[in-house]
This record gives sequence, C-alpha cells and structure tokens, in this order.
Amino acid sequence: MARQYQFLDRAEAARLGELKEERIKVNRSAKVVKGGRRFSFSALTVVGNQDGVVGYGFGKAKEIPVAMQKAFKDGRKHLIRVPRVGTTIPHEVEGDYCSSRVRLIPAAPGTGIIAGSTVRAVLELAGVKDVLTKAYGSTNPINLVKATIDGLAQLRTKEELSDLRGVEVEA
Repeated sequence: MARQYQFLDRAEAARLGELKEERIKVNRSAKVVKGGRRFSFSALTVVGNQDGVVGYGFGKAKEIPVAMQKAFKDGRKHLIRVPRVGTTIPHEVEGDYCSSRVRLIPAAPGTGIIAGSTVRAVLELAGVKDVLTKAYGSTNPINLVKATIDGLAQLRTKEELSDLRGVEVEA
C-alpha cells in the first residue's frame, strides 16, 4: 500500500529560499553497442534547509553533472515538512519502502545522529540533531532514503494529534 505524502506546494517551496543539497549516490550503467559501451548515469540527492524541510530527488542523464542537476531539481519538487521537538523527533516511528525499513527513535539532547551515511544525510538536512536509527532489510541507498522520508512524513506533534482526534493529548 503506497502512502500519500503531503508535499509543499510550489509557492511555499519558493519562499524557503536557499536549500542545501547533498549527493547520496551516483550510479553508472553501461549499454554495449556495436562501437563499444555507452555509459549513462543516475544520481540520488537530498535537499533541505536544515530547519524542518527535506526532500529527495533522482535524475538520469548521459553525463554526471546533468544527472546531478536533474536530481537537485527533482528534490525541490518533493519537499516535506518534518515536525521536531527541540532537536529530536516527537515520537518513535518506522518507515518502509520495498524491502527496506528504517526505525527512527528520539534521543536525549547531545546524543547526535546515530545512523548510517544515507539515513544521516536525510536527517541532517531535515534539521534533526539527536536521533537513534536502525535500518532493517535492504540497504540499497534509494530504498533507504525513501524509507526514511516515509518515516519522517508519518511524524505528528501533540497539537496535530489532539486536533485530529478531537481530544486533549497528554505527555
């Protein structure tokens, strides 16, 4: 079952201004033709403002710089808002995509981001500073990024929960 994300609209994304970009993975694929090999590249990137907004992009092209540009542009179209409580996340959550699962656990201030490089990049650009993570299943970078975004999209603050349920939520 595919989850629907609440992406930021274009006007809101334009108001964010400068977004930081980070390359996660560049993949090379080859096609063998009569004259030799033809190479093409795919790039996976994460963009965010380190203040509660993050997104990922994927681009393909015949050259690496063009693939990177496409990926950054795609990332700006798929931004989500991440609720935070201080420097951590509001509650424990598990995101999944295909055979990858990522568990995100809130941590005490000063803990830092305990995560692998792929998940760490997403959390840093989202502005989360203290969190524990564990990746289960496939460690394919594309699936891990999508699973992490899925987990971050499921996060809710106490205020959002009380509005949804119509009751007062206590700590």
